Amino acid sequence: MTLALGAASGGSARAAHGRPAPLHIVTAHLPPLVMAPGGKQAGALRELVDALCRRLDLAPELAFVPWRRALYLATSMPHTAIFPLTRLAEREAQFRWLAPLYEENYIFMAQQGSAFDVQHPQKMTGKRIALLRGAAQSAILRELGFRHLVEASSIDEVHRFLLAGMADAVFGERAIIHSSLLMRGEEKNFRLGPPVRSTSAWLAGSLDFTEAEVRRYGTAMAELVADGTQKRIFRQYGLA
Repeated sequence: MTLALGAASGGSARAAHGRPAPLHIVTAHLPPLVMAPGGKQAGALRELVDALCRRLDLAPELAFVPWRRALYLATSMPHTAIFPLTRLAEREAQFRWLAPLYEENYIFMAQQGSAFDVQHPQKMTGKRIALLRGAAQSAILRELGFRHLVEASSIDEVHRFLLAGMADAVFGERAIIHSSLLMRGEEKNFRLGPPVRSTSAWLAGSLDFTEAEVRRYGTAMAELVADGTQKRIFRQYGLA
């Protein structure tokens, strides 16, 4: 899939011809945080990133791609940003960290009646865990002692793997898991554990973003927090 180009205005890196370099932003369908075009809502973090770009007078082209593809594009294409990207030590030098967006809470989910104990996952490290391919969950799971990881290309596929018996449990961000169950009307069929890890999800950029740009993104994000924009958006999605 070819990433479309978008126009960006003031503050972006300059192309060789002197005009602003085009800004690309890549993401994936991760409701309620990010929702693909065509639905009634855009998703909490998509709305927040839209507000951030308006504050910076930017008009990027947003592309929806599988998450692993998004990671590849953000580390191989010039002036490309990605969200929501979990900030981990092993990723620190791979991106320019532009703006913190959201505090993530990672949990385990299992079917009712299964042998997986979501309340004591430290005893379940021999079980098979489904997760989104390319996501930060793999590093977190390995740190927790899990080795049998079943990677899927989408949230829907993660759910199907669990139902088909290809995995014993799912590990993912709490709001995303809860939204997935609500959309299917299956809340009563699954058990959710408490958060086992909290991290920060960021808008991150390719390494060619300048220090000045990083400061501008950070300042604009702080303004959105201070004036209540972030909280207002999160409240609409039940995240505040």
